Amino acid sequence: MLDPAVFKAYDIRGLYEAELDEDGAYRVGRAYVEHFEPRAITVGRDMRLSSPTMAAAFIEGAADGGADVLDIGLVGTEMVYFAVVELGLDGGACITASHNPKEYTGMKIVRRGALPVGGDSGLAEIRARGLEEFGTVQKRGEVRQEDIWPGFVEKVLSFVDMDAIRPLRVVVDAANGMAGAMLPPVLERLPQLEVVRCFFEPDGTFPNHEPNPLLPENRAFIIARTQEESADLGVAYDGDADRCFFVDDTGEFVPGDFVTALLAESVLEREPGAKVIYDVRASRAVPETIERAGGVPLVNRVGHAFIKQRMRKEGAAFGGEVSAHYYFRDFSQADSGVVPFLLMVDLLSRRGKKLSELLAPFRERFFLTGEINTPVADVPLKLQELKERYADEGGRISHLDGLSVDFDDWHFNVRPSNTEPLLRLNLEALSQSVMEERREEVLALIRG
Repeated sequence: MLDPAVFKAYDIRGLYEAELDEDGAYRVGRAYVEHFEPRAITVGRDMRLSSPTMAAAFIEGAADGGADVLDIGLVGTEMVYFAVVELGLDGGACITASHNPKEYTGMKIVRRGALPVGGDSGLAEIRARGLEEFGTVQKRGEVRQEDIWPGFVEKVLSFVDMDAIRPLRVVVDAANGMAGAMLPPVLERLPQLEVVRCFFEPDGTFPNHEPNPLLPENRAFIIARTQEESADLGVAYDGDADRCFFVDDTGEFVPGDFVTALLAESVLEREPGAKVIYDVRASRAVPETIERAGGVPLVNRVGHAFIKQRMRKEGAAFGGEVSAHYYFRDFSQADSGVVPFLLMVDLLSRRGKKLSELLAPFRERFFLTGEINTPVADVPLKLQELKERYADEGGRISHLDGLSVDFDDWHFNVRPSNTEPLLRLNLEALSQSVMEERREEVLALIRG
C-alpha cells in the first residue's frame, strides 16, 4: 500500500498498513534510488512496532535499485544525518513517524550532505515513480550493517566543555521514544549530572503518553515531575528525538523561541559575529538577543528544508524554530535533539543561575499566544481580509511566509497549513493585556 496522500511537504507519513505498508516502503526505497541514483546510502529506524519490517523493505527496494546500503539499525533521526555526512554517503532515510501516534509509520529522506528531500526537492518525483511498475533488477547493491554510535557520541559532546558542566539535577522524559536509546551513552560521559530518567525504554506502543510534547496533555508529566524532584531542568523529547523541549526549575514550559534566544547567546559566545536563523513566528526576543550578543539575526520562512538551505547559503552557525527544531552548522546544518540538551546544561553551568532567572527578562517583556489553529473555509480570502484590515491601520506587512503584520507594541504571523484548510496564528505583544486584546481581535477576524 502506497497512498499518494502519505507524501507530505517535508516527509512521508501515514497510517501503517491502511496508507503505507512494507510494499509501499519497498517502492519508496527503490524509487528514491532510481530517481537520485546514489551509490551508497544509510537507513536507520525508530522504535515503532512496524519499523523493523518497514526498514527492511525500504532497504530491499534501495538495494534492488542499485545502491549499497549501510543499515545503522535503531537510531534517532539525527544519527542518520550524522552518518550521511560523516561517512560521505550520497543520502539516507530514517524510518520514523516522528511525534505521531503509535498507529503511524513514515520516512524522513535526505540527499548527500544531509539535505532534506521535500515536496519541491524530489519527493514528488519519488511519489510518481513509486506508484509505477518497476522494471527488472539490473544490478543489486550490497547491504551491510554499520555501528555509528561511538562517532556520534563524540560528535555531540564536542559542542560543550564536559569539564565545565557542574552538578545539576535534570528530569528527562524520553516518552518511550528514541531519546531513551540515544541519551544513555552520552550521559555516561557526564557523571556530574544527576538525571531522573523517565520512560527511557523504547516502546512503540507508547504506554505512558504520545511522544509529542507540543500538546499540553503530553507535557503535563514533565512539568509535574520537574516540580516534584525540585530539579534544575526538565527535558521532554518527541518520538524520534530530533526535538527537545524544556521546562524550567519552577515547572514552567519554555517556548521554543525563548530557547532559540538562549542557545543563540551560547553559540555567539563561542563565535562572535555569527549569523543566526530564526523563523517568522518567533518572539522579538530572538532578534534582539542575537543583536545584543553581537550576532546577525536572519528571519526565514518556517520548515526544516528552508532553514537548512538558508543556513548553507549564509554560513549561519545556528538556527532555531518555534517548534523546537534547532540546527547547527557544525552538525551538518541538521537539527538535533541531543546538542540543545547539552548546550542548555552547559549554559546553566557557566552562568551559575537558574533557568527561570535567565528567562525572566524575556517573560517580563514578551507575551506570547503560542500557536492557535483555526479551520477556515477560504484561506486566501481570509489572508487578504487580514492584510487589508491591518495595512489600513498602518501595520508593516510581510509575505515571507503567510502574512506577517508588525506594529511597535505587537505583531503577528498567520500561516496556512500545508495539509489542512487551517490558519495558524502566532501573536506577541509587549504587555499581557495588549496580547489578550489583540489575540481576541485577530481571532474574531479569522473566525468571522
